[in-house]
Amino acid sequence: MRVTKRFLALILLLITVGCDRVTKHLATTHLADKPALSYLGDTLRLEYAENTGAFLSLGSRLPEPIRFGLFTVGVAAALTTILIVALIRRWHGFSLAGVVLLFGGGFSNLIDRVIQGSVVDFASVGIGSLRTGIFNIADVAIMLGGIFVVIGSSGDTAKKSTGKKADYED
Repeated sequence: MRVTKRFLALILLLITVGCDRVTKHLATTHLADKPALSYLGDTLRLEYAENTGAFLSLGSRLPEPIRFGLFTVGVAAALTTILIVALIRRWHGFSLAGVVLLFGGGFSNLIDRVIQGSVVDFASVGIGSLRTGIFNIADVAIMLGGIFVVIGSSGDTAKKSTGKKADYED
């Protein structure tokens, strides 16, 4: 029995959304209204936060109707567009994995925005005072997805210029 690319993409999507939803539920249940938990000499910190803005809380101080337009309607439109482009262009390999990660992470954060008006974040990493912002699994998926799309598109460019299939493509 041959496993199709679409089936694998669906599995990756379900894993991405599922892991994010479960970890956000655990964060809400075990971290909300409690002090931060520190691990590995404070390299990893688990702390509950609700983000009404975008990446690193950008736009969190905008009026609610504008936030809704940008971060709910705008994100939904962007996710739909990315998915349509990937389907029309029949993306595969790293590009397909990247778009699935981008879509899954974006969709899971969108669920938070629609249900509660903010996104649950719960982790940060760093050394001393040098720390990341607080993020979640969906944010990691979005970042990885972007990297994979860039890698996949650079492979497509290499393939077109040399006429050969890139080593990492299927």
